[in-house]
Amino acid sequence: MVSKRSEVLSLEVWRYIDFDLIDPPTSGALAEAILIARSERKCPNTFFIYRRKPPAVSIGYFQAVNNTVDLAACRELGVEVSRRITGGGAIYSDENGIIYSIVVNEDNPKVPKNIAESYGVLCRGIIEALKILGLDAVFQPVNDILVGGRKISGSSQTRRRGVVLHHGTLLAKADIETMKRVLRIPDEKMSDKAAKSLEERVTSLEKLLGREVSMHEVKEAVKKGFEKALNVKFEDGKLTKYEEEHVRKLVEEKYSRDEWNLRR
Repeated sequence: MVSKRSEVLSLEVWRYIDFDLIDPPTSGALAEAILIARSERKCPNTFFIYRRKPPAVSIGYFQAVNNTVDLAACRELGVEVSRRITGGGAIYSDENGIIYSIVVNEDNPKVPKNIAESYGVLCRGIIEALKILGLDAVFQPVNDILVGGRKISGSSQTRRRGVVLHHGTLLAKADIETMKRVLRIPDEKMSDKAAKSLEERVTSLEKLLGREVSMHEVKEAVKKGFEKALNVKFEDGKLTKYEEEHVRKLVEEKYSRDEWNLRR
Protein backbone atom coordinates (compact mmCIF):
# COMPACT_ATOMS: atom_id res chain seq x y z
CA MET A 1 0.00 0.00 0.00
CA VAL A 2 1.28 3.47 -0.91
CA SER A 3 1.37 5.80 2.07
CA LYS A 4 -0.07 9.30 1.94
CA ARG A 5 3.45 10.67 2.47
CA SER A 6 4.70 8.73 -0.57
CA GLU A 7 1.80 10.05 -2.63
CA VAL A 8 2.65 13.63 -1.64
CA LEU A 9 6.34 13.12 -2.44
CA SER A 10 5.48 11.69 -5.86
CA LEU A 11 3.20 14.55 -6.87
CA GLU A 12 4.26 16.58 -9.88
CA VAL A 13 5.45 20.00 -8.71
CA TRP A 14 4.35 23.15 -10.53
CA ARG A 15 5.47 26.71 -10.01
CA TYR A 16 2.87 28.99 -8.40
CA ILE A 17 2.98 32.78 -8.70
CA ASP A 18 0.53 35.31 -7.29
CA PHE A 19 1.05 38.63 -9.07
CA ASP A 20 -1.93 40.21 -7.28
CA LEU A 21 -2.70 43.56 -8.99
CA ILE A 22 -1.25 44.14 -12.46
CA ASP A 23 -2.19 46.33 -15.40
CA PRO A 24 -3.79 44.90 -18.56
CA PRO A 25 -0.71 45.13 -20.85
CA THR A 26 1.39 43.30 -18.28
CA SER A 27 -1.22 40.56 -17.86
CA GLY A 28 -1.15 39.80 -21.57
CA ALA A 29 2.63 39.91 -21.72
CA LEU A 30 3.01 37.59 -18.74
CA ALA A 31 0.95 34.84 -20.32
CA GLU A 32 2.87 34.96 -23.59
CA ALA A 33 6.29 35.29 -21.94
CA ILE A 34 5.73 32.28 -19.70
CA LEU A 35 4.40 30.29 -22.67
CA ILE A 36 7.57 31.10 -24.64
CA ALA A 37 9.80 30.18 -21.72
CA ARG A 38 7.96 26.90 -21.16
CA SER A 39 8.25 26.02 -24.86
CA GLU A 40 12.02 26.41 -24.55
CA ARG A 41 12.07 24.47 -21.26
CA LYS A 42 13.39 27.54 -19.47
CA CYS A 43 10.69 27.39 -16.80
CA PRO A 44 8.55 24.69 -15.19
CA ASN A 45 4.84 24.10 -15.66
CA THR A 46 3.26 27.14 -14.07
CA PHE A 47 0.01 28.21 -12.44
CA PHE A 48 -0.36 31.93 -11.82
CA ILE A 49 -3.10 34.26 -10.67
CA TYR A 50 -3.68 38.00 -10.70
CA ARG A 51 -6.25 40.77 -10.63
CA ARG A 52 -6.49 43.60 -13.15
CA LYS A 53 -6.08 47.23 -12.21
CA PRO A 54 -7.06 49.44 -13.94
CA PRO A 55 -10.12 47.50 -15.16
CA ALA A 56 -10.17 46.18 -18.69
CA VAL A 57 -12.21 44.53 -21.37
CA SER A 58 -10.21 41.52 -22.47
CA ILE A 59 -11.09 40.52 -26.02
CA GLY A 60 -10.40 37.22 -27.74
CA TYR A 61 -7.72 36.85 -30.38
CA PHE A 62 -10.20 36.62 -33.26
CA GLN A 63 -12.72 39.25 -32.15
CA ALA A 64 -13.49 42.53 -33.92
CA VAL A 65 -13.25 45.42 -31.47
CA ASN A 66 -16.16 47.49 -32.77
CA ASN A 67 -18.52 44.51 -32.64
CA THR A 68 -17.47 43.66 -29.11
CA VAL A 69 -16.61 46.78 -27.14
CA ASP A 70 -18.11 50.25 -26.66
CA LEU A 71 -14.86 52.20 -26.93
CA ALA A 72 -16.46 55.52 -25.99
CA ALA A 73 -17.84 54.04 -22.78
CA CYS A 74 -14.45 52.51 -22.00
CA ARG A 75 -12.74 55.88 -22.36
CA GLU A 76 -15.36 57.57 -20.18
CA LEU A 77 -15.09 54.96 -17.43
CA GLY A 78 -11.32 54.49 -17.55
CA VAL A 79 -11.58 50.91 -18.77
CA GLU A 80 -8.71 49.69 -20.96
CA VAL A 81 -9.06 47.33 -23.91
CA SER A 82 -6.62 44.45 -24.08
CA ARG A 83 -6.44 41.71 -26.70
CA ARG A 84 -5.26 38.29 -25.56
CA ILE A 85 -3.66 35.47 -27.55
CA THR A 86 -6.38 32.99 -26.63
CA GLY A 87 -9.77 32.79 -28.31
CA GLY A 88 -13.20 33.11 -26.77
CA GLY A 89 -15.41 36.10 -26.07
CA ALA A 90 -14.94 39.48 -24.45
CA ILE A 91 -14.96 39.79 -20.68
CA TYR A 92 -14.86 42.72 -18.28
CA SER A 93 -12.42 42.27 -15.40
CA ASP A 94 -11.32 44.39 -12.47
CA GLU A 95 -9.74 44.03 -9.05
CA ASN A 96 -12.86 42.26 -7.72
CA GLY A 97 -12.18 39.10 -9.69
CA ILE A 98 -9.39 36.54 -9.95
CA ILE A 99 -7.83 35.51 -13.25
CA TYR A 100 -5.93 32.23 -13.22
CA SER A 101 -3.58 30.89 -15.89
CA ILE A 102 -2.15 27.45 -16.54
CA VAL A 103 0.95 27.05 -18.70
CA VAL A 104 1.84 23.40 -19.26
CA ASN A 105 3.60 21.38 -21.94
CA GLU A 106 1.10 19.95 -24.40
CA ASP A 107 2.37 16.39 -24.01
CA ASN A 108 1.69 16.36 -20.27
CA PRO A 109 -0.64 13.40 -19.59
CA LYS A 110 -2.77 15.56 -17.29
CA VAL A 111 -4.00 17.55 -20.30
CA PRO A 112 -6.19 15.74 -22.87
CA LYS A 113 -5.09 16.23 -26.45
CA ASN A 114 -8.72 16.81 -27.41
CA ILE A 115 -9.32 20.52 -26.78
CA ALA A 116 -12.98 20.16 -25.77
CA GLU A 117 -12.07 17.44 -23.27
CA SER A 118 -9.21 19.53 -21.91
CA TYR A 119 -11.59 22.35 -20.99
CA GLY A 120 -13.56 19.96 -18.83
CA VAL A 121 -10.43 18.68 -17.11
CA LEU A 122 -8.76 22.05 -16.55
CA CYS A 123 -11.95 23.72 -15.33
CA ARG A 124 -12.32 21.17 -12.53
CA GLY A 125 -10.00 23.30 -10.43
CA ILE A 126 -12.59 26.06 -10.21
CA ILE A 127 -15.33 23.55 -9.42
CA GLU A 128 -13.18 22.23 -6.56
CA ALA A 129 -12.43 25.80 -5.40
CA LEU A 130 -16.13 26.58 -5.30
CA LYS A 131 -16.75 23.40 -3.33
CA ILE A 132 -14.22 24.60 -0.75
CA LEU A 133 -16.20 27.83 -0.53
CA GLY A 134 -19.41 25.87 0.01
CA LEU A 135 -20.88 26.06 -3.49
CA ASP A 136 -21.94 23.33 -5.93
CA ALA A 137 -20.90 24.14 -9.49
CA VAL A 138 -21.20 22.40 -12.84
CA PHE A 139 -19.15 22.61 -16.01
CA GLN A 140 -21.10 23.71 -19.10
CA PRO A 141 -19.26 23.05 -22.37
CA VAL A 142 -17.46 24.59 -24.01
CA ASN A 143 -15.88 26.72 -21.32
CA ASP A 144 -18.29 27.95 -18.63
CA ILE A 145 -18.84 27.07 -14.99
CA LEU A 146 -22.30 27.65 -13.54
CA VAL A 147 -23.77 27.83 -10.06
CA GLY A 148 -27.54 27.72 -9.90
CA GLY A 149 -27.72 28.12 -13.66
CA ARG A 150 -25.70 31.35 -13.66
CA LYS A 151 -22.17 31.84 -14.94
CA ILE A 152 -19.46 32.50 -12.38
CA SER A 153 -16.41 31.53 -14.43
CA GLY A 154 -15.37 31.36 -18.06
CA SER A 155 -12.14 30.27 -19.69
CA SER A 156 -10.18 30.31 -22.94
CA GLN A 157 -7.22 28.45 -24.35
CA THR A 158 -4.53 28.40 -27.00
CA ARG A 159 -1.90 25.85 -27.97
CA ARG A 160 1.37 27.11 -29.39
CA ARG A 161 4.96 25.87 -29.54
CA GLY A 162 3.93 22.60 -27.90
CA VAL A 163 2.50 24.42 -24.88
CA VAL A 164 -1.07 24.82 -23.58
CA LEU A 165 -2.09 28.21 -22.20
CA HIS A 166 -5.43 27.98 -20.43
CA HIS A 167 -6.84 30.81 -18.37
CA GLY A 168 -10.11 31.78 -16.78
CA THR A 169 -11.94 34.02 -14.36
CA LEU A 170 -13.65 33.77 -11.00
CA LEU A 171 -15.88 36.66 -9.95
CA ALA A 172 -15.85 37.68 -6.31
CA LYS A 173 -18.07 40.67 -7.05
CA ALA A 174 -19.73 41.48 -10.39
CA ASP A 175 -20.04 45.06 -11.62
CA ILE A 176 -23.07 44.52 -13.84
CA GLU A 177 -23.58 48.20 -14.65
CA THR A 178 -20.06 48.61 -16.02
CA MET A 179 -20.30 45.32 -17.92
CA LYS A 180 -23.51 46.54 -19.51
CA ARG A 181 -21.91 49.78 -20.65
CA VAL A 182 -18.59 48.55 -22.02
CA LEU A 183 -19.58 45.23 -23.60
CA ARG A 184 -21.67 45.08 -26.76
CA ILE A 185 -24.26 42.43 -25.97
CA PRO A 186 -25.40 40.55 -29.09
CA ASP A 187 -28.99 41.20 -30.20
CA GLU A 188 -29.75 43.54 -27.34
CA LYS A 189 -29.41 47.28 -26.89
CA MET A 190 -27.74 48.76 -23.85
CA SER A 191 -30.88 49.21 -21.76
CA ASP A 192 -32.50 48.03 -18.56
CA LYS A 193 -33.41 44.89 -20.47
CA ALA A 194 -29.73 44.22 -21.18
CA ALA A 195 -28.80 44.77 -17.55
CA LYS A 196 -31.56 42.40 -16.46
CA SER A 197 -30.29 39.84 -18.94
CA LEU A 198 -26.77 40.08 -17.53
CA GLU A 199 -28.04 39.80 -13.97
CA GLU A 200 -29.89 36.64 -14.97
CA ARG A 201 -26.82 35.14 -16.66
CA VAL A 202 -23.95 36.20 -14.41
CA THR A 203 -23.36 35.74 -10.69
CA SER A 204 -20.57 36.22 -8.16
CA LEU A 205 -19.23 34.74 -4.94
CA GLU A 206 -20.53 37.67 -2.93
CA LYS A 207 -24.05 37.24 -4.30
CA LEU A 208 -24.08 33.47 -3.84
CA LEU A 209 -22.59 33.45 -0.35
CA GLY A 210 -24.47 36.51 0.85
CA ARG A 211 -21.36 38.03 2.36
CA GLU A 212 -18.17 39.86 1.51
CA VAL A 213 -15.42 37.52 0.37
CA SER A 214 -11.76 38.38 0.91
CA MET A 215 -9.32 37.94 -1.95
CA HIS A 216 -7.11 35.86 0.32
CA GLU A 217 -9.98 33.42 0.84
CA VAL A 218 -10.65 33.22 -2.90
CA LYS A 219 -6.99 32.74 -3.80
CA GLU A 220 -6.51 29.99 -1.23
CA ALA A 221 -9.59 28.16 -2.49
CA VAL A 222 -8.41 28.43 -6.09
CA LYS A 223 -4.93 27.24 -5.20
CA LYS A 224 -6.19 24.21 -3.25
CA GLY A 225 -8.89 23.50 -5.83
CA PHE A 226 -6.43 23.21 -8.70
CA GLU A 227 -3.92 21.22 -6.67
CA LYS A 228 -6.66 18.68 -6.00
CA ALA A 229 -8.15 18.68 -9.50
CA LEU A 230 -4.80 18.31 -11.28
CA ASN A 231 -3.19 16.16 -8.58
CA VAL A 232 -0.15 18.44 -8.40
CA LYS A 233 1.71 20.34 -5.71
CA PHE A 234 2.17 24.09 -6.14
CA GLU A 235 5.39 25.66 -4.90
CA ASP A 236 5.75 29.43 -4.66
CA GLY A 237 8.08 30.81 -7.29
CA LYS A 238 8.92 33.88 -9.31
CA LEU A 239 9.71 34.81 -12.88
CA THR A 240 13.14 34.06 -14.29
CA LYS A 241 15.26 36.88 -15.70
CA TYR A 242 14.54 35.47 -19.15
CA GLU A 243 10.80 35.75 -18.58
CA GLU A 244 11.09 39.25 -17.12
CA GLU A 245 12.95 40.42 -20.22
CA HIS A 246 10.24 38.96 -22.45
CA VAL A 247 7.50 40.61 -20.39
CA ARG A 248 9.14 44.03 -20.73
CA LYS A 249 9.60 43.59 -24.46
CA LEU A 250 6.07 42.31 -25.06
CA VAL A 251 4.50 45.15 -23.05
CA GLU A 252 6.46 47.75 -24.99
CA GLU A 253 6.17 46.27 -28.46
CA LYS A 254 2.76 44.57 -28.37
CA TYR A 255 0.34 44.72 -25.46
CA SER A 256 0.49 48.48 -24.87
CA ARG A 257 -0.09 49.27 -28.56
CA ASP A 258 -3.34 49.92 -30.41
CA GLU A 259 -1.88 48.05 -33.38
CA TRP A 260 -2.35 44.87 -31.35
CA ASN A 261 -5.28 45.63 -29.06
CA LEU A 262 -7.50 47.31 -31.67
CA ARG A 263 -6.20 45.60 -34.79
CA ARG A 264 -9.44 43.98 -35.97
